[in-house]
Amino acid sequence: MTIMGIIRGFIRYFNYFCMSFTLLLCVIYLLQLVIAFFKIRRNRNRQIADDYLRYADSDNLLPISLIIPAFNEQENIVHNVKSLMKLSYPEYEIIVVNDGSTDQTHYNMVEAFGLYPIETSIKISIPTEEVRNVYYNKDYPNLIYIDKASGGKSDALNAGINASSYPLFACLDADSRLEKDALLHLGNEFLKDTTTVVAGGLVRIANGSKIEDGVWQSFEVPRRHIERLQIVEYFRSFLSGRVCWGNGLLIVSGAFGVFNKQAVIDCGGYKRGTVGEDMEIVMHVHKEMVKQHRKYSVKFCPEAVCWTQGPMNSKDLRSQRRRWQVGLVDTLFSYFHMTFNFRYKVAGLLAVPYNWLFEFLGAIVEVLGYFIIPFSLIMGELNGFFFVMYLLLSVLLGVILSVGGIILEQYMRKGCMSAKQAMKLSVYAILENLGYRQMIMLARVGGILRFRRLRNLWGKIQRKEFNK
Repeated sequence: MTIMGIIRGFIRYFNYFCMSFTLLLCVIYLLQLVIAFFKIRRNRNRQIADDYLRYADSDNLLPISLIIPAFNEQENIVHNVKSLMKLSYPEYEIIVVNDGSTDQTHYNMVEAFGLYPIETSIKISIPTEEVRNVYYNKDYPNLIYIDKASGGKSDALNAGINASSYPLFACLDADSRLEKDALLHLGNEFLKDTTTVVAGGLVRIANGSKIEDGVWQSFEVPRRHIERLQIVEYFRSFLSGRVCWGNGLLIVSGAFGVFNKQAVIDCGGYKRGTVGEDMEIVMHVHKEMVKQHRKYSVKFCPEAVCWTQGPMNSKDLRSQRRRWQVGLVDTLFSYFHMTFNFRYKVAGLLAVPYNWLFEFLGAIVEVLGYFIIPFSLIMGELNGFFFVMYLLLSVLLGVILSVGGIILEQYMRKGCMSAKQAMKLSVYAILENLGYRQMIMLARVGGILRFRRLRNLWGKIQRKEFNK
């Protein structure tokens, strides 16, 4: 067989593989959407019967330490802390960890809350960079502010864990907003099931929404196309994708998750030197619980909502998705031994292989397809009619998934969007296939190719003040 024959054979079989792979992924996403609908409906019926709000003043709820790592967050940090002070939860503390900010973050916090340095002792359960000072004001008895040398987000979280007083802690982003009852939902998971070690909440895109004092007020479709596309993507991917995994969940968003503190300390805290600390800590907890032969549960609660700002330009969006992919690759390689390992049950037998196949390999296959499939058309190795039918089918399935995500969002939050707004976003379910999806996939592959250089770099995303 000649070299040209080998190349033609590879192209032919790659086309079939790429098309089969894409259609399989669409079918899996469709199944996730259906499963998510029935799970959300079941949970909703349980909550109506359970009436979780009766626990709002219950002494049975475990107290929670809210840890907010902050690096150059001058725009939002003060407003975020003030919002957290109005949460509905019987007992919690707020720990803001300034990780060597070079802007006005430190000044804004000290000035806004009249903080002053205090003498205190902190038990060092996890080694961190130097803590310069701990600040306090008796007028805000549940607020602790820590100023420390720069060590990265993981190091800041570890410093917050060391300073925390309570058996549960929540990790929060400095630019996020929790809905008023979000902690009640997650705290209730630890009350209902004492084996729970991790509980994650749902992160929604705040762009276009007005949130005041932890209460969602209204929604307007954002002006920028890049923001509209992200909203549709979040509806499709983040809700249904995480509801389905149950105890096999491998990631709890760094923007909002509650952890059993001792379980994290047993893991040695958050791993430094990775940008995927949110996925890494959950997988480490899985590993540690299995190692200790402990019965444990990992929960995802879509009713516990955190709002976060999505990137407002394509440059920041590409940077964010590269970083996510770098974190995924780093964590998958670190926990490669979990792949098809029956000891980890659903996590090892299904969730980890799924991430290898579709989240890691899937991006590479799709990007290769962008170049090889058109080339095979030119060489005559692919039937044009077959290609057009495949393209239309894959786009149609993608549109169905995105519209299904919008419908699921409307089901969860009746009245959050008008019919006109839902129709406008549905248009973007089509438009995201015409450049947006390709940009995201190229950014993800860029993260894989530049993994070694980017694995320790966070980058900076442009932020604006909430509701401004």
